Amino acid sequence: MELGFIGLGTMGSSMALNVIKAGHHLTVNDINRDAAGPHLEAGAVWADSAQEVAEASDILFTSLPGPPEVEAVALGEHGILSGISPGKVYFDLSTNSPTLVRRVHEAFAARGAHLLDAPVSGGPQGARSGRLAIWVGGDKTVFERCKPVLDAIGDQVFYVGAIGTGSVAKLVHNCTGYILQTALAETFSMGVKAGVEPLALWQAVRQGALGRRQTFDGLAQNYLPGRFDPPDFALRLARKDVSLAVEVGREFDVPMRLANLTVAELTEALNKGWGQRDSRAAMLLQEERAGVEVRVPQDVLQEVLQKERGGQG
Repeated sequence: MELGFIGLGTMGSSMALNVIKAGHHLTVNDINRDAAGPHLEAGAVWADSAQEVAEASDILFTSLPGPPEVEAVALGEHGILSGISPGKVYFDLSTNSPTLVRRVHEAFAARGAHLLDAPVSGGPQGARSGRLAIWVGGDKTVFERCKPVLDAIGDQVFYVGAIGTGSVAKLVHNCTGYILQTALAETFSMGVKAGVEPLALWQAVRQGALGRRQTFDGLAQNYLPGRFDPPDFALRLARKDVSLAVEVGREFDVPMRLANLTVAELTEALNKGWGQRDSRAAMLLQEERAGVEVRVPQDVLQEVLQKERGGQG
């Protein structure tokens, strides 16, 4: 089969390379042709438009920042729909709006083509290593037929249900993460201001029921050491993800008080000019309000984690 890939950014670049490494022939496109350098060296073919990728491919993928980009690439001038033909399959790997996914799906179905939403989770490192979850919504028969190709991208490929459900699952996952992030900033600032040393507090709570599920381990990556640049996941994209989840809640009359609070938090951080910083930079807002700094040096954190690994070995 001929495969296509549109969107060679931080996530898409690695996923596309893994498709090539799995032995598939790939046609690629990106808004920046230079991004395709490694893929062309590995044997991929360049296409000048999304339409040309669709014309050349039996199965194609997009990995794009969000709904506006997906809509433009899928339905715009010289977009995928212009080059798609009956029987071809399009997987959108982006974190997207379920409402848009369903609308685009209808347009493709009218052409006899298949669209499945297939957002991924695992971050840049997971994209490189292939340790990604992929949550798929759409025609199950098409999914099963194409699963071997998806296996080249992620090691946890899961069929969720009808079109749009993969996107809903991704929004539930991401929105939960950012709600927890907001809660952690609040509780840790309280604990430190109440007199607990940050490292001791972190070590203590990790031994509780929630901590044993490794909920707090992620704090050692960004928040405690105060490392927000370069971003693992940009704040502007985090605000987009939680906003999409709030839209789904509004659509189904589901109250989402903390999610709305989280959107407000992320928006306030965005208005400080932090849009390109790591999303966890928003946790600094609570420190400013509380008048306290929650920090542990990176080398101290690593020493603690290494000791624990050594003890487990």
